[in-house]
Amino acid sequence: MLNLSRRHSATKCGKTKRRDCTCPIWVSGSLHGKPMRKSLGIRNWEAAQKIVRDWEARIDGGSQSVIDAFGYFMADCAARQLAPETVGKYRLLQREMVARWGLRPVDSLSVQEIATYRESWKLAGISARKKIERMRTFFRFCAQRKWSNDNRAVFLKPPKMTSVPTLPFSADEVEKIRDALELYPDRPRGRRERVQAFVLILMHTGLRIRDVVCLTMDKISAGNLQIYTQKTGQAVWVPLPDEVLQVVEGLPHMPFWSGLGLPKSAVADWQRTLSRLFKLAGIKGHAHRFRDSFAVRLLEKGVSLENVAKLLGNSIKVCEKHYSPWVKSRQMALDAEVRRTFERQEG
Repeated sequence: MLNLSRRHSATKCGKTKRRDCTCPIWVSGSLHGKPMRKSLGIRNWEAAQKIVRDWEARIDGGSQSVIDAFGYFMADCAARQLAPETVGKYRLLQREMVARWGLRPVDSLSVQEIATYRESWKLAGISARKKIERMRTFFRFCAQRKWSNDNRAVFLKPPKMTSVPTLPFSADEVEKIRDALELYPDRPRGRRERVQAFVLILMHTGLRIRDVVCLTMDKISAGNLQIYTQKTGQAVWVPLPDEVLQVVEGLPHMPFWSGLGLPKSAVADWQRTLSRLFKLAGIKGHAHRFRDSFAVRLLEKGVSLENVAKLLGNSIKVCEKHYSPWVKSRQMALDAEVRRTFERQEG
């Protein structure tokens, strides 16, 4: 049996122990044979009574509390060998939801409560959309384990997104970047050469910045670079021009990361390096624009969208979303259709 009580504060209600005060509500007793003493994290007495009734109604223990459900969910993530970055994002969601609902059974959470939680976020649209996807994954896991009747998070609509067009570096910007590489400080000695190699690999391979940071020289063989991309795990073979092969020759086995600490920290260091380089060049940019420039350059030369997707380690759907305006064959077909309308008008 569970009992409710308020932990009265001398500064708020003077320890008068009035039921209509707003001091925190605690629950104590035993539930399904397990001792319990914990703050409910709420101050409304009627809401606390409803929570306790929901808990005691589940005599068979068919549901799981949020804290226990997340424990099983994180164990499943580990068994699936998800990337550490993905697990870290789920752990952040775990901390927030456990702090908010802890011992509440998963199936006692209403859609309105979940929506109120979502409304407390102060995130950009893309970040909120990704977080909703992670919530849906967690609640789907609970529904599959029969801890709830449905996936409550599917009723949350993601925020409206405005697609920003992919903007590769222009020829003028690329020239400014090359000039800035010659001006980059060579401290400590050899630093400029490493920065030059890093930028040229980004420019000519379309790899993500993390993949270049973790690159080892044994992946370069017979003028080709082979790597499993960190995000998709797909094998990628990219031919390298002589310009890149000459720069990487003589570099250590791991030229862009010491192998100590987390790759995320090394990526942040190189992002700061690139920011300094772009400042020297007098342009605005980020590492992913090298990837965009690589893809657009291929598409403008007539390489098919399917082959570009393979080189980037992406699906055709993702590439079509970001790069469809740059597909040369498609643009030529559209131009031809429009020009045929000119001929009809003249006739």
